[in-house]
Amino acid sequence: MKVIMTGGGTGGHIYPAIAIADEIKRRFPDAEILFVGAQRGLEKKLVPDNGYPIRLIPVQGFNRKKPLKNIEVLRDLQKGNKLSRQILAEFQPDVVIGTGGYASAPLVKMAQKMKIPTYIHEQNAFPGVTNKMLEKHVNNVFLGFEEGSAYFKHPEKHITVGNPVRKSFYEMDREQARKDLGFAEDDFVLLAFGGSQGAGRINQAMISVMEAFQGKPDMKVCLATGKFYYDAICSELKEKNIKTGKDSNIKIMEYISDMNRYLAAADLVISRSGAITVAEVTVCGKAAIFIPSPHVTGNHQYFNAKAVAEKGGAIVIEEKDLDHEKLIAKILQLKEDPAILQDMEAKSLQCAPKDAAGMICDNIGEFQKVEK
Repeated sequence: MKVIMTGGGTGGHIYPAIAIADEIKRRFPDAEILFVGAQRGLEKKLVPDNGYPIRLIPVQGFNRKKPLKNIEVLRDLQKGNKLSRQILAEFQPDVVIGTGGYASAPLVKMAQKMKIPTYIHEQNAFPGVTNKMLEKHVNNVFLGFEEGSAYFKHPEKHITVGNPVRKSFYEMDREQARKDLGFAEDDFVLLAFGGSQGAGRINQAMISVMEAFQGKPDMKVCLATGKFYYDAICSELKEKNIKTGKDSNIKIMEYISDMNRYLAAADLVISRSGAITVAEVTVCGKAAIFIPSPHVTGNHQYFNAKAVAEKGGAIVIEEKDLDHEKLIAKILQLKEDPAILQDMEAKSLQCAPKDAAGMICDNIGEFQKVEK
């Protein structure tokens, strides 16, 4: 059994692919799995870090602000198509699975032309352009949200499975996670992040939060800024004399590679509400304050967050309504009322996807043939 996984750009496309690959290896230990991604995407680091080989192709999204830049985009696309054909001919996969992002388009389209069975997974309630374009010729479209079906054209191909989450998120123990990270059992751990790329508005709100809570011994604040914002946030904290690091209750990171451990240790999460973030938070049964990005197609992050908030597992604050003092007050309220927090945790867990990666494998014909 040979499988190509393709997709990337951000963690929201990469981590579902890794979760599916992990499930394939669990079922078929001898399976050969190759990832194909974009040269400029996060996948070139995240995929090898998770134990899988990757080939990179020169592909990038179209630039709406600088039309002349698209000459380079089209040139890269031609190269990407040629390299995709070469990779497929060399590896000879039994199946190709795409998880979205412009990185997946050339490979999946070329696999379709070469009559290789192809499948795609769409994480969001409002589908991305790439997956809508690829739908016509794939065997099936796996949906993270049932609502996403309305934006495609071939409902007979759709299977709602939820969003794949890596097994490590289901298995991580709170007590062990806190021991690994150096948090005490009775610490209130606040975890904030803005997705794999970071989020400027969340970072700025968290500076106010850190000012309010710095030095409080029973409070631990962890912020992943994103690589782009890290140096600027560190400089601003220094100017405000907010201490971070080993002797402080505040921890600043560019990126969290062991998110399963930090989520398991957390009491409260503040984050964007990309589909995979929401899935990981709910799998870990964590209360959350979601601040959806307003700069995404179809405002899909708002609807991702709303689905959990309507069941009582999260609070949604739209970016236009983000007030630093009110955010601090809400954190304090949840910290000081464990009953509310525990109720949110239970309701968050009820929103968690059950076994999306397993359902995807159950519905891929090529895997069924092997099992028979």
